[in-house]
Amino acid sequence: MDVDTKFEVPVIEFRSLDLERGTDEWHHLCKRFREACETYGCFEVVYEKISTELRNKMFGLMKDLVELPLERKQKNVSSIPYHGYIGPGSLFSLLYGGFGLVDASNHDSVKSFTQLMWPDDHAQFW
Repeated sequence: MDVDTKFEVPVIEFRSLDLERGTDEWHHLCKRFREACETYGCFEVVYEKISTELRNKMFGLMKDLVELPLERKQKNVSSIPYHGYIGPGSLFSLLYGGFGLVDASNHDSVKSFTQLMWPDDHAQFW
């Protein structure tokens, strides 16, 4: 028996009204985030203020990161659970891959991570 199932990742659209903390729209948006994470583990964000060009550049840079050799990815370590590299070859997962980065909003932290992943430089990434 064939079962045709279609998996659709939830799409969450940001609008300026949704982004004002404490409003009813904000709480509704937070609820959608939580439900998407609990049900699917992911979601797609649509935000009109991010240009297609910038989005495509970001996905290209993420592809650079994902395509690094496993040995290089495994250099991203942390004593904090789920910070560092998590993926095939790690203790945490056989199928999942991800990077945890402590203080990802800090320029120096991202630069250090970039230098660890690309010792010969990849200034575009950071």
